[in-house]
Amino acid sequence: MIRALASLLAMALASGAALAQGVSESQIVLGQSVALTGPAQELGKDMQVGASLYFNQVNARGGVNGRRIVLKTLDDGYEPPRAVENTKKLINDERVFALFGYVGTPTSAAVLPIFTEAKVPYVGAFTGAELLRSPFNRYIFNVRASYFDETEAIVQHLTAMSVNKIAVFYQNDAYGLAGLTGVERALARRNLQVAAKGTVERNTVDVSKAVAEMSKANAQAIVMISAYKSCAAFIKEMKKAGSNPTFWNVSFVGSKALAKELDREGRGIQISQVVPFPWDMSIPVVKEYRALLDAAKGEPGFGTLEGFIAAKVMVEGLRRAGKNLTRDSFIKAMESLEPYDAGGFKVSYGPDNHNGSKFVDLTIISRNQKFVR
Repeated sequence: MIRALASLLAMALASGAALAQGVSESQIVLGQSVALTGPAQELGKDMQVGASLYFNQVNARGGVNGRRIVLKTLDDGYEPPRAVENTKKLINDERVFALFGYVGTPTSAAVLPIFTEAKVPYVGAFTGAELLRSPFNRYIFNVRASYFDETEAIVQHLTAMSVNKIAVFYQNDAYGLAGLTGVERALARRNLQVAAKGTVERNTVDVSKAVAEMSKANAQAIVMISAYKSCAAFIKEMKKAGSNPTFWNVSFVGSKALAKELDREGRGIQISQVVPFPWDMSIPVVKEYRALLDAAKGEPGFGTLEGFIAAKVMVEGLRRAGKNLTRDSFIKAMESLEPYDAGGFKVSYGPDNHNGSKFVDLTIISRNQKFVR
């Protein structure tokens, strides 16, 4: 009798411990803080929609090892203090198993010490910032390529065409500085320097000072490190000022939202991407994503595809961690993805490498807000 009671007590304690980590017999709870309102809201919505497409399919097929995935999403408006508040709520009150699909460098920077101290995995953030890559953090798993990878690809392409006078327009925060550093590093490898710099504050479109500075520089190309609202405002004002260099953006800009903001003025704007082309149905993961998206009557785009791929990587880690899911078993399972093919998009992790992909593609906005490669 005593042995039976001890066994029951042990099972109850084990069950309680699992629940405390966001895992029960029937579900796995993930937490997400993104912008659902404000000037960067399309970025957050895309990430949430793309991830939910895949999670919903997994749940419809019985979940992961018999558990449904529940994604709890909170709105931070792309503001670090709100992201901090949301993260504390998700970890302490909602008691999520892991944090997934956050959007933004400044928000990620603000919550990094919180999830690190709590030892909560942070997977698939929509940012390529170096602060999530160095120094190594065992709780962070990046799916996408870094901003250093993206800016290197842009500068390599430009300088190969003898474009050497390159300026940078950037958001005055951790995200903008990460992109600026990437451009500076890429140019330094070629014994070049940034021709001019202009800034904009996060969640604003006051670009007048940046336009005045950039117009004087006569740059051949401007690399832009900001979100779609401010980038669109800058491009429009530069054209009004009679300045028309080639404009380049990194993936975080929000490609579809930028094309919509610019409309006819968007033709020829170039953007680096970190996921495959969402209209190339020859790529297995794109075909899979498009089938679910079309059924939901959604519009394809790079942001929703990134959310979809990040969710697929997350699920594979959960699946490999097995029925007795803990955060440690999940981390070890993720480190076994070496490599994992998500369907024409490969990620690789290991015990000392949590940066999944270095894939970068270059795209151009064409007519009618369409994209070409």
